[in-house]
Amino acid sequence: MKPDCIVGWDIGGAHVKAAVIRNDKVIDTMQFPCPLWQGLDCLQEAIDRVLEQVPDEGVIHGLTMTGELVDLFPGRDEGVRQILLTIAGRIEQDRLYVFVGLKGILPVAELLSDDYAAVASANWLACGVWLAQTLGTALFVDVGSTTTDILCVEDGEVKATGLSDYDRLVSAEMVYTGIIRTPLAALVSAVSFEGNSVPLIAEFFATTADIYRLTGDLEEQWDQFPPADGGEKTIDDSARRLARMIGRDLGSASMQNWKGLAAYLRDRQLELIERACVRQLSRLDSACRPLLVGAGVGRFLVKSLSSKFGLEYRDYAELIDKSSASGRSSDCAPAASVARLLERYSLDAAARGR
Repeated sequence: MKPDCIVGWDIGGAHVKAAVIRNDKVIDTMQFPCPLWQGLDCLQEAIDRVLEQVPDEGVIHGLTMTGELVDLFPGRDEGVRQILLTIAGRIEQDRLYVFVGLKGILPVAELLSDDYAAVASANWLACGVWLAQTLGTALFVDVGSTTTDILCVEDGEVKATGLSDYDRLVSAEMVYTGIIRTPLAALVSAVSFEGNSVPLIAEFFATTADIYRLTGDLEEQWDQFPPADGGEKTIDDSARRLARMIGRDLGSASMQNWKGLAAYLRDRQLELIERACVRQLSRLDSACRPLLVGAGVGRFLVKSLSSKFGLEYRDYAELIDKSSASGRSSDCAPAASVARLLERYSLDAAARGR
């Protein structure tokens, strides 16, 4: 029997995201902060906040994750195990499914410990699998709060060179840069300011969220983590943190100069992503031009690359759903993808009489 409602979950180390499908439409998406490194209580609270907003009856849940990476856990397998135990303590086992990489969706009851490596950090692959089933050839770029996932799909296949975080870092299919939580010293070693090349101070004074508050690109609803100094998120406070990165105070230069510095850092981050995209595009065999598909809260950066690459840009939400709520599907792309994959799984299971 087809369920009344499907919830896709993406359990990250910093956020829990969810997407809700009913009547073939994504009717809701949500994101809650979850500093999982502080303890499983944070995950339990975020799970409960999602469950408060979804029905109790006629619902099935699909799960993917990256949170097993946090240093709360001694290793990834143990992280997967504890995350699964935590969510299984709040959702009945017969309603809970897990995305197991290239094996697809499995009921949690059928999951083996040998599957944990395929469950770990597979949220990007859920997007890739769904996209490969939907499009012929595309370059998918998901710019999130912490990381950027880049992968190609070609002729209905995911063209990933590796599945683990290590392999994806080596291949530049994952770039550890995002628009909210990335320390600025991870972008460049020096900046251009007032005609000088200034080394950035290697301290956690500011993050990329400060950049995008100053450029006006960061939507307030996704700005969920406290700043590096625990202060306010105003333009002045963001500029003050940025000034500290070059050993200056806010009042020592004009706001126009601080916004110029933010724009400079924005361009450097975009270059990191652009280089990784070029590397992936070089791997495509097809003669046809791929679509450039953007997702994540930082997809405005992806859109800006379309003219450079000469590629047609599409928002992931346009592909995954056309309902009125679909614009937020891109912000929670892995959660929405898992929900769609579980929807297909449940339809196939119904057809088989399971």
